[in-house]
Amino acid sequence: MIDAAACVGTHDLLVVTLDTLRYDVADRSLREGDTPYLASLLRETATGGWERRHTPGSFTWAAHQAFFAGFLPTPIEPGPHPRLFAMAFPGSETISERTAVFEAAELVSGLRGRGYHSICAGGVGFFNDSTPLGSAMPRLFDEHRWCPEFGVTDPASTRHQVAWCRERIAALPDARRVFCFVNVSALHQPNCHYLAGRERDDAETQAAALAYVDGELAPLFAALRRRAPLLAIVCSDHGTAYGEDGYVGHRLAHPVVWEVPYAELLLPQLPAGAAADLGASA
Repeated sequence: MIDAAACVGTHDLLVVTLDTLRYDVADRSLREGDTPYLASLLRETATGGWERRHTPGSFTWAAHQAFFAGFLPTPIEPGPHPRLFAMAFPGSETISERTAVFEAAELVSGLRGRGYHSICAGGVGFFNDSTPLGSAMPRLFDEHRWCPEFGVTDPASTRHQVAWCRERIAALPDARRVFCFVNVSALHQPNCHYLAGRERDDAETQAAALAYVDGELAPLFAALRRRAPLLAIVCSDHGTAYGEDGYVGHRLAHPVVWEVPYAELLLPQLPAGAAADLGASA
């Protein structure tokens, strides 16, 4: 486990949730070489690949509410498992000396109290801040944005999200620490448009969506790593069923929903002039 307590205040923080990405799809894409940028990052983790974890929620709202309270996806082995972040409350059994603990109701305001500026690039409908429900989580952040170009129907959604985040990061002084959160919508249904001729979503079209996302992430990591060392969490919030045992969708209890890919990364600051596509080995 990364020493998050030692990182807060010196590292920028990036949380990328690959909304609805199944563990089996992520793992197979990695093994087949379809996600080279993510592979360059994952090589630096303890497992050298995606860690299979259990999500705390079977759909976006539940999972992200847990994430912002400090309950990221849980290792599948029996615990208890210390957490990277925690909001102080009596009786917690998952706080260690490496846990960054905040006297706050959620992570965003906790980091704000430590001098962080927070940025949220919305993705799926629960981050569509044009509605009262959709604005509940984004309004925690100092800056937030959702637009149709960030949403599930735009095949270039990740590119738009990354471009906006880079613009907002560039507007901040390097000395100001940043918490950047991106809810990547491209993996969510509909994703069949990432394979020509497909009219229905399945594990193959989600893998194609992941390959698209992989090709868009490097500039975001580089924009943050040029400023400071980076603590990054890349994970799914939940999976989804494509007909397994008769199930379709999520907000249900099935392994393809509960098992999610997870990675936590501690990445050094990039040297001046480093190329934007450098991976974790830079």
